[in-house]
Amino acid sequence: MTEASFPRPRLSLLELAPVVDGASFGDALRDTIATAQEAERLGYERVWVAEHHSMPGIASSAPAVLIGQIAAATDSIRVGSGGVMLPNHQPLVVAEQFGTLDALFPNRIDLGIGRAPGTDQLTAHALRGGKVSESVDDFPQALAHLRAFLRDDFPADHPYAAITATPGTGSNPEMWLLGSSTFSAKLAGLLGLGFAFARHFAPQATLPALTEYRENFRPGDIDSPNAMLTVTVIAADTDEQAQRIAGPAKASMYRVRTGNPGRMLTFDQAAAQPLTADQEQAIAPTTAAWIVGSQDTVRDELRSLLERTQPQELMIAGMIPGRDERVHSLELIKGAVDQLG
Repeated sequence: MTEASFPRPRLSLLELAPVVDGASFGDALRDTIATAQEAERLGYERVWVAEHHSMPGIASSAPAVLIGQIAAATDSIRVGSGGVMLPNHQPLVVAEQFGTLDALFPNRIDLGIGRAPGTDQLTAHALRGGKVSESVDDFPQALAHLRAFLRDDFPADHPYAAITATPGTGSNPEMWLLGSSTFSAKLAGLLGLGFAFARHFAPQATLPALTEYRENFRPGDIDSPNAMLTVTVIAADTDEQAQRIAGPAKASMYRVRTGNPGRMLTFDQAAAQPLTADQEQAIAPTTAAWIVGSQDTVRDELRSLLERTQPQELMIAGMIPGRDERVHSLELIKGAVDQLG
């Protein structure tokens, strides 16, 4: 085995609490907590939960609540948001929520921030009290307010200078910006923050976004670029088994893309009603970048990806409806990354 031409990245997990047909929301949330415990046992760096709304097959709509439950059920793994969609929330509320989490679980909480709605426009309208449109300056300003609440460093003449985020002020959640384009990449670089790129649903923009982040980086919260790449990886003992396990995720993606989201299919249900060639083609711009296969296949495809992108961290996404299959996939992926040298 040749030595890798890139530093071996840290390995982390993105969870969406998939709700499987026939199961309850409680089942989905408990499975996510159990999966996080297994990720900790395997040596994963962190587990993040993503904010989505009005999706019957995803139960991670309240990241701060679920983060607290995962952190309480684990010992050392970092736990955070991947992410909190800041346009849906007031910065003071986010500061208080994550200040509370940091007070309870010091040095273990991550605050990943995104600017997408995490849902459709009607649900975004409901989340934001009737405001959906935003100007180009809204997100940077909201982010600046959030950071100021956490640091207690509003200018003396700012009207919010009299407000104390409690808990919040002086807390230390590790902040990241999330993105699927160059906008957040450049902003993360200019602010000296970690940047997590969502390659799992915007693969074509991966290299431009990472380049924008690195070229614009200035020391800030961190001294050097810290890039994370979120990638859909589904592993099983054979390539054929992995393709079968990926069936429900493909079906879910097609249904979301065509405006018909639902609960996640079981493996048997997905196998009994496979996507047609036209349906496969409709989601191919995204699924073509998925890494699905045996441990050897995963290792080889990850090596190729990491040689091109060289992130400091790799975050694994992959909606798998069975807990045992999900954990086995994580075991195989960890082994594949360990083999990269």
